[in-house]
Amino acid sequence: MEETNDLIQERQKKLNRLRELGLEPYGMSFAERDKAEDLKNRFNGLSKEELESKGEQGTLAGRIISFRDFGKTAFAHIQDDTGKIQVYFSKDIITSHQDVFKNLDIGDIVGVSGQLFRTKTNELTLHVSNVTMLCKSLRPLPEKWHGLKDIETRCRQRYVDLIVNPHIKELFSKRSRLIKALRNYFDERGFIEVETPMMHQIPGGATARPFKTHHNALGLDLYLRIAPEIYLKKLLVGGYERVYEINKNFRNEGISSKHNPEFTMLEFYIAYEDYDYLMKFTEVLIPHLCREINGGLRVPFGENAETEGGVFIDFTPPWQHLSMTEAMAREGVDPDVFKDIGKAREFAHSNKIDVDLKTSHGKILDEIFKKKVEPKLIQPTFITDYPVELSPLAKRRKDQPEFVERFELFIGGREVANAFSELNDPADQRERFLEQVEARKQGDEEAGFMDEDFIRALEYGMPPAAGEGIGIDRLFMLLTNTASIRDVILFPQLKPEQ
Repeated sequence: MEETNDLIQERQKKLNRLRELGLEPYGMSFAERDKAEDLKNRFNGLSKEELESKGEQGTLAGRIISFRDFGKTAFAHIQDDTGKIQVYFSKDIITSHQDVFKNLDIGDIVGVSGQLFRTKTNELTLHVSNVTMLCKSLRPLPEKWHGLKDIETRCRQRYVDLIVNPHIKELFSKRSRLIKALRNYFDERGFIEVETPMMHQIPGGATARPFKTHHNALGLDLYLRIAPEIYLKKLLVGGYERVYEINKNFRNEGISSKHNPEFTMLEFYIAYEDYDYLMKFTEVLIPHLCREINGGLRVPFGENAETEGGVFIDFTPPWQHLSMTEAMAREGVDPDVFKDIGKAREFAHSNKIDVDLKTSHGKILDEIFKKKVEPKLIQPTFITDYPVELSPLAKRRKDQPEFVERFELFIGGREVANAFSELNDPADQRERFLEQVEARKQGDEEAGFMDEDFIRALEYGMPPAAGEGIGIDRLFMLLTNTASIRDVILFPQLKPEQ
């Protein structure tokens, strides 16, 4: 720490020196410039002699990420948002621009121009004829940041992570391509993208604890949304038949490798279809995204995926379909747990699954599933037909009304998508809400609220429809074999810095 402080003080002295010399250490625009990768693509095919004869010029701006000063000459690498390129300072430029040159450090942002040539090692290099200080860096870049295993430090100082780890920058560029591919896919299929409120008077659309805030002017408590579902279904009532939204949800839950309280969701609805249609739709959508991002349908999974015998996820359809009952039976769970809460509670206790006397039957089943089944679902698997209690907004199965027409998609041992045939019977919906209200009174903080306006909307009439939510962060983790959700969110939520 003391060494770092000394270096900061030395850089501060250089900044002051620049100003004393009448030079601005935080420069103005430098718009007319090339990009590092563009220069390489344009001129890498030219030989040393061809470059010399053509006298090709280049101008670029970026951050100095390496610097070797040999006294009369110096080499550096300058990095912009496309990559890096070597630059060369000869004796004449060091002399003519000594005020700037003597005050340069790794981390400074500069503008340079000059002629391109090849060094003795054949590296394409810019022979600098002019250098402009654009931003003086006061903190030295960390030398041992590469391979740093403290994820929290890297996430907290993501700006440094992006500077020194180009693969992290490429990862987030790939995430941007995923979002773009999603939008293109839905736009081309007649969906309309919409934006719905982030602050709700009644939190709904999912089973989760909301964040609470207060609007001073209205004197009204509001909640950050846990899901956009209710508003999107109101749009179906209003006549839209295909809608989607890509935006943030907020859930007041724990932080882990799979959970961040603020996360990105795709949610979409299609009128006149059901959950069977959505399974087929999803089996086409996600492989399409996998090809767009990775060029194929096999993706490595886990730390040892690249070694011999490593695990790969194969996104090639068709995918496995199992009902929740079938999936639990495969893992040795007695089907009777679905019929008897006592047997469900007994099974949970015998398998060290944390439930108590207040835990409802549906919640016990859900906890058993999470412990016994979910970690085993590595290859893409649709789990269908959940108990009604776990799905207050889904339509019942006609043949088995104790279950609903719902699926969750599991890949890599985690839930990626949740979908169902939407309940459009206002009387049934009211009863479900009342059950949620009662569960909340009994202490379930994740249970839902009564929403009279949504009931009113359903009374006007909502067409049969199917809706689905896909967690973008988790999907991107799978497509890039990333272990922690914090590594695919630019600025994840962290504990306060000590």
